[in-house]
Amino acid sequence: MIWHVLRRGLAILVVLLLAWQGWYLGWVVWWKFANPVTTSFMAMRLDELREKDPKAALKKQWAPYERIANPLKRAVIAAEDAKFSGHEGFDWEGIQKALEKNRKRGRVVAGGSTISQQLAKNLFLSADKTPWRKAQEAVITLMLETVLDKRRILEIYLNVVEWGPGVFGAEAAARHYYGASAAQLSAEQAARLAVLLPNPRRFGRLPESDYLAARSQIILSRMGAVDLP
Repeated sequence: MIWHVLRRGLAILVVLLLAWQGWYLGWVVWWKFANPVTTSFMAMRLDELREKDPKAALKKQWAPYERIANPLKRAVIAAEDAKFSGHEGFDWEGIQKALEKNRKRGRVVAGGSTISQQLAKNLFLSADKTPWRKAQEAVITLMLETVLDKRRILEIYLNVVEWGPGVFGAEAAARHYYGASAAQLSAEQAARLAVLLPNPRRFGRLPESDYLAARSQIILSRMGAVDLP
């Protein structure tokens, strides 16, 4: 009797888990043809902003892939995921290096996440670093890499990633920091924007700092070696 109940409970749990993963997959398939209107991270940031100002709104505007300057695409890949065009969602060497660096420092100072992994997190999940969240991120990453091509993954990422407090997407970032469209960004401006991504809410308040200027020069030097999807 007990085993029967346990088996039945396990079967129900498996069905619910598969249904939950199917929900994620359904959205990924939908976004192959349609553009995301909002994301989990956008909703979270808007809630935070509205705690201080009930009328707060996010700055965001979709820009098609061809209307985002190639220097920005190159800068983001150079800064966030140099092997983006070649891997299948995970940079195992980068993950190993990040783990080793964290071990030596005794705390988390590097993540090793690819653009695909970051997109999975931004679209659906939270910033929590729990094992369950990381496992779900991996599953969604595989969905993204299976259903979407690299060009579409990069297009969505550039349009939903956070570039500063309440600033989401390349178009909003270009207009917020430079008063220009994403299509008009120079290589130097693109590198300056890319360097904000690891910590956009902090760095976005100090975009002209010496540290970010030095980091942007490193990114600028690497952009020529980037292969665009």
